[in-house]
Amino acid sequence: MSLFQDSLDVLLSSLGPTVANMAVALACGLLISLIYRWAYKGPSYSITFVNSMPPLAMITAVVIMVIGNNLARAFGLVGALSIIRFRTAIKDVQDIVFIFFALAVGMAAGVGLHLTAIAGTIFVGVVILILAKAPYAWPKRREFLLQFRLKSSAEDEAPYLQVLETYCQHHRLVNVKSIGDGDSLELSYYIRLKADDTSEAFVRELGRTQHVARVNVFFDEDQF
Repeated sequence: MSLFQDSLDVLLSSLGPTVANMAVALACGLLISLIYRWAYKGPSYSITFVNSMPPLAMITAVVIMVIGNNLARAFGLVGALSIIRFRTAIKDVQDIVFIFFALAVGMAAGVGLHLTAIAGTIFVGVVILILAKAPYAWPKRREFLLQFRLKSSAEDEAPYLQVLETYCQHHRLVNVKSIGDGDSLELSYYIRLKADDTSEAFVRELGRTQHVARVNVFFDEDQF
């Protein structure tokens, strides 16, 4: 019985740091995934990516614990990972930031720097949330892409120019394309409205202009 108790004590003492490292990595990974949900604004939100943050931090912690101070293990791990081919394209730069975030926190947890892992997760997470909500990175002036069709017979008259001058602070023709048998043209402009809240009125007014049809204004989602 004494031998069994001694073996159990040794096992628990050896597993204690490992369990603690894994628990910290899990907690930090869950917090990182929540921060990603709160900060993300793009159109390519992935549930799989969010669910991958906690396991990524934990796996990194395991890798760091396996390597330890053994240089041979480190080179062996690099050789093993070189066999894997990562073919998933990362579309958003922010996703790369969160991947490195989870890796760094997992490394800190793996070497037993629990306070560093927790404090780093909280501090970096707060910074990411502030940057996501703060408007400092937004452009002061928004440019939109305007497209509409114009009957080629009315090209010399340019009846739409008066509407552009009324609503737009700046407009620049960037493309002209012939439509159908050449009786209509598709014009593309970069425009900057005098007031952002006049976009709907501008589209309606331009759509009522003679010889003008199919008016479209494309907004850059990254500017909002």
